[in-house]
This record gives sequence, structure tokens and C-alpha cells, in this order.
Amino acid sequence: MSRLFLACLLAVFPAVSMKSPIFGPEEVTSVEGRSVSITCYYPATSVNRHTRKYWCRQGAKGRCTTLISSEGYVSDDYVGRANLTNFPESGTFVVDISHLTRNDSGRYKCGLGISSRGLNFDVSLEVSQDPAQASDAHIYPVDVGRTVTINCPFTSANSQKRKSLCKKTGQDCFLIIDSTGYVSGSYTGRIRLNIAGTNTLVFSVVINRVPLSDSGMYVCQAGDDAKADKSNVYLQVLEPEPELVYRDLRSSVTFDCSLGPEVADTAKFLCQQKNGEACNVVINTLGKKAQDFQGRILFLPKDNGVFSVHIASLRKEDAGRYVCGAQPEGQPEEGWPVQAWELFVNEETAIPASPSVVKGVKGGSVTVSCPYNPKDANSAKYWCRWEETQNGRCPRLVQSKGLVKEQYKGRLALLAEPGNGTYTVILNQLTDQDTGFYWCVTDGDTSWTSTVQLKVVEGEPSLKVPKNVTAWLGEAFKLSCHFPCKFYSFEKYWCKWSNEGCSPLPTQNDGPSQAFVSCDQNSQIVSLNLDTVTKEDEGWYWCGVKEGPRYGETAAVYVAVESRAKGSQDAKQVNAAPAGAAIESRAGEIQNKALLDPRLFVEEIAVKDAAGGPGAPADPGRPAGHSGSSKVLVSTLVPLALVLAAGVVAIGVLRARHRKNVDRISIRSYRTDISMSDFENSRDFEGRDNMGASPEAQETSLGGKDEFATATEDTVESKEPKKAKRSSKEEADEAFTTFLLQAKNLASTTTQDGPTEA
Repeated sequence: MSRLFLACLLAVFPAVSMKSPIFGPEEVTSVEGRSVSITCYYPATSVNRHTRKYWCRQGAKGRCTTLISSEGYVSDDYVGRANLTNFPESGTFVVDISHLTRNDSGRYKCGLGISSRGLNFDVSLEVSQDPAQASDAHIYPVDVGRTVTINCPFTSANSQKRKSLCKKTGQDCFLIIDSTGYVSGSYTGRIRLNIAGTNTLVFSVVINRVPLSDSGMYVCQAGDDAKADKSNVYLQVLEPEPELVYRDLRSSVTFDCSLGPEVADTAKFLCQQKNGEACNVVINTLGKKAQDFQGRILFLPKDNGVFSVHIASLRKEDAGRYVCGAQPEGQPEEGWPVQAWELFVNEETAIPASPSVVKGVKGGSVTVSCPYNPKDANSAKYWCRWEETQNGRCPRLVQSKGLVKEQYKGRLALLAEPGNGTYTVILNQLTDQDTGFYWCVTDGDTSWTSTVQLKVVEGEPSLKVPKNVTAWLGEAFKLSCHFPCKFYSFEKYWCKWSNEGCSPLPTQNDGPSQAFVSCDQNSQIVSLNLDTVTKEDEGWYWCGVKEGPRYGETAAVYVAVESRAKGSQDAKQVNAAPAGAAIESRAGEIQNKALLDPRLFVEEIAVKDAAGGPGAPADPGRPAGHSGSSKVLVSTLVPLALVLAAGVVAIGVLRARHRKNVDRISIRSYRTDISMSDFENSRDFEGRDNMGASPEAQETSLGGKDEFATATEDTVESKEPKKAKRSSKEEADEAFTTFLLQAKNLASTTTQDGPTEA
């Protein structure tokens, strides 16, 4: 029953296979009498640094017998010819074995802890016979694709005879090249025979781009008869021993490839090989890039056939063998120089996960979190844009030391927050041209380089701000930002942008915003206030949201600071006095003059009128006798002045009575009170101003009935439906004008009639 239950559990919960984080070379080859050095990698945690390391040999039944360990144990077979060295700072340990024999061939494991547990890696060691021991041939080892030079000695007796090199196949020796100019077909274009001079008893054969098929025994020969000089050479073509590279998931790796100056002008490539399959080109200098590596690979050419390939944001599937090489078509081909690496991607990584793709709407913003090694907190940090050029490049857009590319000023910032292994990059005012790949880079540990893909989609920005605005020098200024309800619980802020980042500014909450259709009760307006604007206040301002140390969306607005022209400032000061106050001032002046001395008031009107109107200069040629008539005029007009004074007093009484019905006129923040009832009854005022005058006199003095309504007409008019009410300023102007006309006409009439009539 219990077995059945266990079987059911295994069916429902299948066994989970975890990949060991220990990594080393899968195959190691050598020859008898030589030595090997085997490097094993492990995660450089504090526990692993001090854990036991071992090298064991696998038996027939799967048991692994320890041969050497970091605790000092060494088996009898390894005494005096093997040692194990731990390098905790790099997370590696190295096993060195010398004086190899063919009995050392077999399956081994390098690991941590106890050999029976899974923290280990399988290594195959193959020791072959030394070709030099099998024959009297001189061995020439050469890496595949490289160049080898074979030296062939001869005696002086054969110095003038034909020299040649042939390759042995079985009992036969096929001619490869000779001094007459012959070259075998498979060697055409890559082999040459050199004879230094008649005094030198050595000729040399140089073979370029050596393929694996060139391995074998060769015979050098000088002369063609029985007395010919012959010597055997063994050409050993070696496949490149892959260099082991251990990297964490989401980190980056750089492959430094050195192929020699002979291929400096030949196309270069890097290919990836998995499970013994063909090596697929990842990138080459002819412009090809594999789709899986798009946006996260760079080819960095150098001099003399040296170049580097940098891959960022490593994935699990990136593990495998990588081969760099040179070939005219930019792809692997036998006989061309190559270099190899074996990349292991450790899934137990210390690099935090971050989105590989971020999206933002047109006109909106995106926020990118960039990881870095916490040990490099003081190192310079950058953000660059990957460009799909022939080799790929990543020009810097912004850096922590204050550099911002010109076209990104005002819309890109690099912030040190939240710190402790992460910095923030914010890009706003997004356009379609911002779509692409971007890299987070530091001057410190380059293995922490990461990439992100930015996509700009259709939509509306969440934050609402005005477009570019103008603030006036020396005046107060207010800038508002509308936040939708989804950011109700977020921290809101305003900051001023600069090359060094965005400096926070004090703000005020102005309550709910009406800029959003729904959720008005939770939407907010946050404003930036400047009491007195200075020229230094000009620039870019951002409003945004934060959730703890993490930044969210932002919106940008440019504030231009300008000074008003002097003329406009004077006009502003003049216009600042409200129209109502001007009217009241003029009426008050008239009222005061009339109340203090009616005679002087009437005389002033008469004198101004006689002189050509208000403001006209006095006529020095006026006859002296005219002063007598003026005295008569004064005595005549005193009664009329009293009537006018009574009218002014009536106006004051009416104003006091109707104080509660006051309309306020506001012009440029100055206020004045004008009683609209004063001007609504202006026609009554006009009638009373002419009480005691006959209709004919009214008609004569004002030029006709059409220009002035009599008391009877006013009574009839008051019974008609009320006309549309005019503005306070219009009413005031009309009342004041009527008042002046009445005073003027009275004075004019009296003057025309003369002293006798008076």
C-alpha cells in the first residue's frame, strides 16, 4: 500500500532535477610524460569558500574515490605529482597532475563537500602515447588554423639538388611541395618552400591555416638518389583547448579573441556550438547577428587581428561552447585560425531580476532599474543605447558624473536611488524614435552589465501638466500637476532637472483634480510655487510619483523666465488702478469742491470754459475789464451753484442708502466699490440737476430734446420694461459726463445772457 502511495506521489510530483553549480572541463587530453592543469568553478559564497574541495576517480560501480582534497589528503598514487589549490576570491580551485601515464586515463569528478553528493562536475581525462616515442620523428605541434614552419636539414653534397616534402600515408609518401615549384592541390595557396642560401644547410616549409587533416608523418628530402638526405617530422594539429568561463545568470561575459596579424584584414566571427552540433554564427564583422542575441551583443575590434565580443544579460540557454575565428565569409571553416571558450551559466545568481522589456506611451515616461555590484557604489555609472550597426555599438546617453547627451537634455536623468546595488534611469517625453535596446554599465565589475528593451506604444500619459510656460521675473509663479486616482497612495513630487539628476522641490497639495473623467475623489493636484521668480528658475521641471524608494511615471514641462518690457510695466502700474476707483476719485473731487466753496467751483468751470475749455492756458491779452463781468457772473451763478451742491449731496445720501447693493469691480488684483444704484438712477439725477428750469431753457441749453430727457419723459420711461443693465464702468462714465455737461451749459447760458439779464 505504501509503495502504491509513493508511486502516486511521484506521478503527481515528478522529481526535480537541479543543475549542479560546479563547473569544469568536460574533456582533457594530454600525452605521456606531460602534465595537465584542471580548473573547477563554484559559486563564490561565504560557505563555498571554506567548504572541502576534492578530486576523485569514478569506479565501475559509480563510486568516486578521493585522490586529493583541500584538507591535505593525497592518495598514494598522487604523492609527489599532484596538488589542489583553492582560490576563494575567484570561486575556483585547480588540480595539477604531472608525469602522466596512460593509466591516468579515465572518468573523474571535481566537487565540493562530500564526494557522494551532487555538488560536482564530471571530467574525462585521456592520456595518449607520445608520437616522439613511437618513432624518431621530430614533432611539430600546432593549433588548428595556425601557421607552422618545418625545418629540414641536409648535407652539402645535396645542396644543389631538389628539395621536397611529402606526407606518408601507409607505405606511400605523397609529394606535397618541391623546389621546382610543384604544389599539391589541397595545399595550393597556403604552403611555400624557402631556401635561405647556398651556405645554409637547411630548407624550410611553411604551412598556413593548418586544418586537422594536415596531422600526420612527413618526410623532408634533399636529392633523388640513394644518397639523398631524409628526415621524418610529425605534424600534430591540435584542436583549441576551450578556456573555461564561469558566469552568473543575468550577468555579462567578454570573449577576448587573438588570431594573429596574418588575418588582421580578414572577416571575424563568433559562433556558438551546443551538443556537438554545427557552430552557429552569433555575430560577425559583415553585419550578421543572431536574433537571440539582438540588442545584447557588441563586437569590439582592435589591432593585429585582436577583437572582443561582449554579451550582456546572460540566459540559461547561452551556456555552451563559443568559437571565434577569421574567415573571408565570416563563418567557421576548417583551416582558419580559431579560439574557443566553454561558458557555464550559474543559475544561483546574486544579480537581481529586472524586466527585460519596459513599455511607455507616446509623450509619457519609463523608469529602468539598473543593477550594479554593491562593492562598486562609488564607481561611475552609465546608460547607453545599443545601435544596430555592422559591429554594434553603444554610445553613452547619460552618466552619473553629469554628462547628458544634448538631444536628451530635460528628458533623461540618472539617479543614485535606491542604492545598495541598484540605480535608476528615467526617460520621459517618449517618441517612436526612442524604441530600442539600452544598456546599464558601470566602471566597476563589468559582469553586472545588463540590457533592457524599450517599446513605445499608443496611449495617453497618466500625469497631466501644462506645456511649456513662461514665468515673469520678480513675480510669483505656480505650476500644477494632475495625478490620476491610480496614484492616490503614491508619493508625489516636483523636482528641477539638471545634468546631475533632478533636485526635489517643496510642493503643496491643491486637492482633487477635475482633469480626469472617473475617480475624481482620488485624483489630486500637486503644485510647485515660486514666490519671486529669478533667472535661475528657468529650466526643466518634472513632476512624478514614487512608491518607497522606487520611482514611477514622470512628466516634464519647460519654464521660461522673461522680464516684462519697461513700457508694459508702467502700463501695468497705471492700469492697476481700477476703473471704479478712478470714477469715484473724480466724483469725490467734484463733490468736495462743490461742498467746500460752490462759488469757487462754478467760477472755475466758467473760467475754464471762457479760456477755451479745461486745461487751456490763460490768455495774457485778455482785457482787464473782463474781470468786472466775471464778478457779476459769480454773483449770478451762486444760486445755481447751491442747486448743484444740493444735487451732489443727494448723490452722497443715495450712495450711503444703497451701500448693501454694491458691485465689486476687480482689475489686476485692485478692488473698489461702486454703488450701481447711483448710476441706475442717473436719469433722475439729470432731471433734478435742472429743477426750476423751463423746458425751453433745457432745450436751448443742451441743444434739443433728443439730447436730454425731461422729468415727464423720465416718469414714462420708468414704467417701461427695464432695459439690459449696463456695466458699472459705462454707467459711471455716463453719469460723470452728464454732470459736467450740465455744469458747463449752466455757466455758458449765464455768460451769453450777460450781466444785465442776470
